[in-house]
Amino acid sequence: MSHTLLAATDFSAPARHALERAALLAQAHPDAQLTLAHIVSRSALDSLRRMLPGDAAALEAQLLAQAENKLQALATNLAAHHGCRIDTVLAQGSALAALVELTETRQTDLLVMGVRGAHFMRELLLGSTTERVLRKSRRPLLAVKQRPHSPYRRILAPVDFSAHAAAAVNAAHAWLPDADIVLLHAFEVELESTFQLAGMSDDQIHAFRIQARDTAQDAMNAFIDTLQVPAHRLTREFVHGPATLRILEHEQAMDADLIVMGKHGQSVMEELLLGSITKHVLTHSSSDVFIAGQA
Repeated sequence: MSHTLLAATDFSAPARHALERAALLAQAHPDAQLTLAHIVSRSALDSLRRMLPGDAAALEAQLLAQAENKLQALATNLAAHHGCRIDTVLAQGSALAALVELTETRQTDLLVMGVRGAHFMRELLLGSTTERVLRKSRRPLLAVKQRPHSPYRRILAPVDFSAHAAAAVNAAHAWLPDADIVLLHAFEVELESTFQLAGMSDDQIHAFRIQARDTAQDAMNAFIDTLQVPAHRLTREFVHGPATLRILEHEQAMDADLIVMGKHGQSVMEELLLGSITKHVLTHSSSDVFIAGQA
């Protein structure tokens, strides 16, 4: 596969972390091409024209030139430090529309974005650009939360045995062939709470859990057979309980530095359903999050 990356920046510190991570990924692949992108808000330019009609053209040109200079300086610094090929693109418009268009027209293999803010602010801020790009773009996305210090080594991949989950694991391995991947499946017994309310014994419920785990193990074996990942890179884990809770618990227990999630489809209904597990993990995890679906 090719290794083209588009890293978006608004020149903030979280965005700088995303650029550093993108450069680290590019450094690991000799054929990689990294593009740094900055989007100048068209609404801001329109406001400038309304407020200062006489000076708007000169100020707009100055603003764009400053942004271009900042972008070029970042590219020069990263290229010198990481020894990778980097170019830049300055676009105008809404961040969402411009980023989606850039990833498609450039056939980007991976879009890299920073996530702003401390944990208690993420839920508010994450929904602005990162989540909306995820919903609209067909390309894999890496949401960077932590300042990068080294390549990813410990990947947690929650799986539901779907083709989307397999595509995400394969895509992550293609970028990170030296990382170990823990395949985590959280299972529950259908109607377990109803059984408990009906007075079913703990032993009976435990038997149902064992049956559910056995079924999950068979499904995991079949799932692994579909992956393009060497067996020695994979570890399988099964946990009972709600997926969102168990994923975050396992992230902390194994000290994961990346979580890989599958994205399910592009329809309006699927976009709404994205909000359940994937959105929860994207919002509440400490680790960076890699999200991909079927091409």
